[in-house]
Amino acid sequence: MKNWITFILFCTLAIVGFISWNIFFASTTRFTASEISLYIPTQTANKETVLRMLEEDSVITSKEAFNWMAGKLEYWENIKPGRYKIQKGFSVFKIIKLLRSGRQTPTRLVINRLRLPSDFAKVISRSIESDSTAVMVLLNNKKKMKELGFNETNWPAMIIPDTYELLWTWEPEKVLEKLKTERDKWWSLKDRKEKATAHGLTPYEVHIVASIVEEETNKKEDKPLVASVYLNRIKIGMPLQADPTVRFAMKDFKSNRVLYTHLKTQSPYNTYLNRGLPPGPICTATPQTLEAVLNAPKTDFIFFVANADLMGGSTFTQNLNEHNKAARLYQDSLNAWLKRKDVKEKAFRDSIAAGKETKSK
Repeated sequence: MKNWITFILFCTLAIVGFISWNIFFASTTRFTASEISLYIPTQTANKETVLRMLEEDSVITSKEAFNWMAGKLEYWENIKPGRYKIQKGFSVFKIIKLLRSGRQTPTRLVINRLRLPSDFAKVISRSIESDSTAVMVLLNNKKKMKELGFNETNWPAMIIPDTYELLWTWEPEKVLEKLKTERDKWWSLKDRKEKATAHGLTPYEVHIVASIVEEETNKKEDKPLVASVYLNRIKIGMPLQADPTVRFAMKDFKSNRVLYTHLKTQSPYNTYLNRGLPPGPICTATPQTLEAVLNAPKTDFIFFVANADLMGGSTFTQNLNEHNKAARLYQDSLNAWLKRKDVKEKAFRDSIAAGKETKSK
């Protein structure tokens, strides 16, 4: 009799040990990657959705074991939506503990150059649960945007391009609040507001000037000099005559050439037709370009044009005669380059046509 009791007890302990091992220690993941992100949506954060997603993403080997343990740990009464990083080799217990804790893995919001609210909405929607339509609804809500310090004109000035950490379940409004907080923090450091005042600008106006410089050149060493040109034009009351503002007015961001007919585009952003700064930034300006404006050197430059070597740099001049000479050199170089390009393209097309003709024979 004692032998039977001992045997039954042994078998019971073995079964309990086996189950405990599989729940608390053994790997339950079936995916091959080192880790995956599990997204539990807010609107459907329920038992059925979680179990389905765990199976579809190959997170668990046994739905029954997970369901049983989740019930014992009261997870089904404490489901928290969000993005959770599940590592390969996690046990059932470890997964449930992570999901129940609500400790989400942050997402990364990378902001570079943005020009339109729709671009802004798309970028934000990649990092949070809400889609771009929901973000646009907020951006078009004038009352809510005013509370946040944003509107359809000034929103690029509320953003410092950088990489930010968010939680996937954040509402668009919270994302904007974070961006505004980080922008205010940026402006509170290194005497930046004092430097803006020294140029006769508000921080908002610095963003406008920097946005034009951002679109004018990618050459780091030229940015402070380009900024000095626009600051000099502002001081003497000269129209900015900035080609990027014309492209923005036309909503044409692909063409690099602004023709004479384009300069007649009717828009408050067209700085050929309107004196002073445009009503708002034409893109989000990077911290480096903002610094280029704040630390722009004192120069006598009023004009600049692309270098004749076509290497991306600019020639800066103090008067119209010097500018016209530099402009002619650039135009001659550009025309010669375009001519060579046309010749090469024609020769390429002719060689293809000759090859087809040979094949047909």
